[in-house]
Amino acid sequence: MKEYILFSPYKMGSIALSNRIVMAPMTRCRAIDNIPTPSMETYYSQRATAGLIITEGTAPSANGLGYARIPGIFSTEQMFAWKKIVDSVHDEGSKIFLQIMHTGRISHPLNMPENSIIFAPSAVKAKGQMWTDQKGMQDYMIPMEMSISDISNSITEFVIAAENAMLAGFDGVEIHGANGYLVEQFLSPETNLRSDNYGGGFENRCRYLLELVEAVAAGVGRDRVGIRLSPFGTANDMPVYDEIESTYEYLAKQLNKLAIAYIHLVDHSSMGTPVVPQHLTNVIRHHFKKTVILSGGYTKEKAEVDLLKKEGDLVAFAKLFINIPDLVDRFKNNLPLSDNLATDLFYTNGEEGYTDYPAYKHELV
Repeated sequence: MKEYILFSPYKMGSIALSNRIVMAPMTRCRAIDNIPTPSMETYYSQRATAGLIITEGTAPSANGLGYARIPGIFSTEQMFAWKKIVDSVHDEGSKIFLQIMHTGRISHPLNMPENSIIFAPSAVKAKGQMWTDQKGMQDYMIPMEMSISDISNSITEFVIAAENAMLAGFDGVEIHGANGYLVEQFLSPETNLRSDNYGGGFENRCRYLLELVEAVAAGVGRDRVGIRLSPFGTANDMPVYDEIESTYEYLAKQLNKLAIAYIHLVDHSSMGTPVVPQHLTNVIRHHFKKTVILSGGYTKEKAEVDLLKKEGDLVAFAKLFINIPDLVDRFKNNLPLSDNLATDLFYTNGEEGYTDYPAYKHELV
């Protein structure tokens, strides 16, 4: 039988992973009142044969709660609810990182507590609409441009969120610097129109991300911090711009100096966005010497090829984990993959389409 590197153990700094399969972060909108629920504990523990689980995007503050029913990590109640999930995942043998996500301008007041503010680097409204439980689809709002004080406060919120995650028992945190949310909004000249030290040339536009990563790493330890990046991603009204490659090459060099645990590099071309050029992936891999997680439309076979080519160290799978909780076992044993995927239930608030997908042995007739 062929031996796959995908199933081999991996040491990510001081963190030992049982295999090189990562469950990618996926928003699922099951956190009632923004507090993790028992069904979320079931959901994550069902999938805990992955070497590493990265949770759904979790807000560091009330201002970061852009979507309906996403979890936070800024209250004691949230922290204790997350701890139950972490303990269950650890009991199954997996490691788990909390993804910290501030949505920035991708938000709506109906999805946020009273007195919250929709912040962004600049007052640039996103095109399109988002779901609210109260009134259905609603247009995005014009965000408030962040002052220097707002920037400093938001970084502090990320640090406190990361420290809360450590108190809840997480193995580390992933800063969401992708998909058009706050951190990436600073990177792009389309959403960052500032003329101070956080705007202008790409080095200045990278300043927020780098200061944020450095502060979080100082708070919880460099080997406990990763970041997700999506060059050429166009999610949430993020147009492609001329300096993308220069921006991400610079980031790879600077993140390497900060010596954080990993870069989680996402290619969303399987979802219709431009392909991340191979030479850019190579440049990031060349300059960043720690762990690289590859993500985006992977199959088992493609993951194995890219690992053998040393293009990355770990591979993240997203949608496959939604309806195949035993994905690792199916990969290992060459079992058929289920195509029973209820896309209309991705972001609903019940058990259906969430924890009710069966493992392979239950599908036998």
